[in-house]
Amino acid sequence: MRSAAGARVAGSAAAVVVVVAALAGCSGGAGAPDASAASPTDTTEAPAFAIDQDFADPDVLVHDGTAYAFATNTPGFLVRSATSTNMRDWTVSESDALEALPAWAQPGRTWAPEVAEVSPGAFVLYLTAQDAASGRQCIGTATSSSPGGPFAPASGTALVCPVEAGGAIDAATFRDDDGSLHLLWKTDGNCCDLDTWIETAPLSADGLSLTGPPVQLLKQDRAWEGDLVEAPDLVKRDGVYVLFFSANDYGGDDYAIGTATGSSLSAPVTSQEKPFLTSASKAGTFHGPGGQNVVTFDSRDWLVFHSWDDAYAYRGMLVRPLTWDGATPVLG
Repeated sequence: MRSAAGARVAGSAAAVVVVVAALAGCSGGAGAPDASAASPTDTTEAPAFAIDQDFADPDVLVHDGTAYAFATNTPGFLVRSATSTNMRDWTVSESDALEALPAWAQPGRTWAPEVAEVSPGAFVLYLTAQDAASGRQCIGTATSSSPGGPFAPASGTALVCPVEAGGAIDAATFRDDDGSLHLLWKTDGNCCDLDTWIETAPLSADGLSLTGPPVQLLKQDRAWEGDLVEAPDLVKRDGVYVLFFSANDYGGDDYAIGTATGSSLSAPVTSQEKPFLTSASKAGTFHGPGGQNVVTFDSRDWLVFHSWDDAYAYRGMLVRPLTWDGATPVLG
């Protein structure tokens, strides 16, 4: 489960401006995310965090040349946020991106926000929070006319709250080639010895309601995934739907990023046998990478994700170039 601040929270988030400088001559692109300096097979240096403080489960929205990043709650904040104009230098906001929790939610577990521009000048934040009535995590909405917020609750009821499946977390949006908008999420069955599913359903034009029943895309079915799959992020390349997801226990090095592919959103997708990114696949330099988001900025793709610091005290944000061999992603 992608926990909020929880037991492993950094005690301070004092850095407001975080600058990542390129380390000339170091193999592995340990500094700025530069595709020319990074290689998937030459990465022995420890990674530099793009945001070197607790900034877990990052989601990035690009609007008018600025990247807006949002992250799981930390002490004093419901939703963290940051901005960048180059995907390298990030300014972390000291204001909360979410004005208040919706009426159905309890404080303390506001996880994995997702922000989408549903129409010009209309932005929706999809948040995970604890449903007061059931005690399960569920997904709700908040709106703003600005990409950076602040966002105000849009409804007094949750948008996705399958209590019988354990609840729902980790909302993500996807806009298909025909312009239709879709929501993805994880059923939180690992809370109560149930399967976890990554599901999807179409969204209304305003992004505030589902317009069809959910479709089950993927559940845990590989040994490396442990008891769960979560944190969906969907893109389309060469006509193929490519689903990125996280799996296993978020609290340690077993957490990893996987991919799955499919030809439609109305049937299950097929996961790859091996994970896409693990702690070990980068010579042990990442500690439990996950919470990923594929971002297109300045005509290039980037993978934004988190991993633990060396002391396993907080999860910082990383940014790495992402290229493609057809529908197969390649991390720089």
